[in-house]
Amino acid sequence: MIWDARRYTIPVVITYFGEGSFRVQSGEISVLVDPTSNRLKGDIILKTDAPVPGEGDELGAQTEITFPGEYESKGVEVTGVSLGVDGKNQRIHTAYLVRWEGITFAFLGSLGRVLDTELLEKLNEIDVVFLRLGNNYLTDEAAEKVVRQLEPKLVVPAYEKSPQAFLKEMGEDGALEDKFVFKKKDLDVIEGTKVIGLKAS
Repeated sequence: MIWDARRYTIPVVITYFGEGSFRVQSGEISVLVDPTSNRLKGDIILKTDAPVPGEGDELGAQTEITFPGEYESKGVEVTGVSLGVDGKNQRIHTAYLVRWEGITFAFLGSLGRVLDTELLEKLNEIDVVFLRLGNNYLTDEAAEKVVRQLEPKLVVPAYEKSPQAFLKEMGEDGALEDKFVFKKKDLDVIEGTKVIGLKAS
């Protein structure tokens, strides 16, 4: 009980680096998703878009996760969920569920459609969802429908140009923050879903 109570008050810091790249930091551990530069560091790195591995290819260390499957590293549980294979470009698209500090995060990566029943069953009971807006990803309208399907407490969009239209679609004022800091207990008082717009660092 003491461990749980302490984790309940540890702040989580979300930073956005542009494109689909985010860092989520809690205590001394960080999860980095789709890094746009080798300068960006994380204890666990998730890649939502990766080449189809060839025969004999190494699938990477536990700290760099690029394919569907179940993983655990540094007390963080990660489940990679397949979004399908782009046969033309030989790329595997993966969404990730990250369970950490009593919070479930979902990184939807290359998702470009409303969730079907099978995906919806795999992506359930999410607290914080990260999604991508843009021509090759979700339109503002499709993103709004995905959020309604998942019913998370927090939504953090990645975007190509501006998230303003999506923020307004979701009933937010459109203001962007440099970073977002919250604690698990803050989620309990959120009614409905709150959208967090972040500036790209």
